[in-house]
Amino acid sequence: MAVITKYVVEHKGVEKLVTTDKKEADKYDKMLEVADNLAIYLEAKGIKLEESQMEDLSITLSKNKDNLNKLFKGTEANTLLEEEKAEVVALQSKKA
Repeated sequence: MAVITKYVVEHKGVEKLVTTDKKEADKYDKMLEVADNLAIYLEAKGIKLEESQMEDLSITLSKNKDNLNKLFKGTEANTLLEEEKAEVVALQSKKA
């Protein structure tokens, strides 16, 4: 019999991630925490969206913080989008 430790990330009472990797769980939890803070900040700045839209937006921004930093430094959006496509293609070719 094997004992397996599982880490569960819960957000607003909903199970979002179950993993055996503590580092992955911590990283995901931190991303959700940043997303919550982004939502609060955006709402305070007058951005009015439905709750689900605000959650989607803030999670997307949080997940893509590194690329957003590149955009703020002047990288063009199309350049980043092309890089993301190349990363997806590379990941798909590794599976084959």
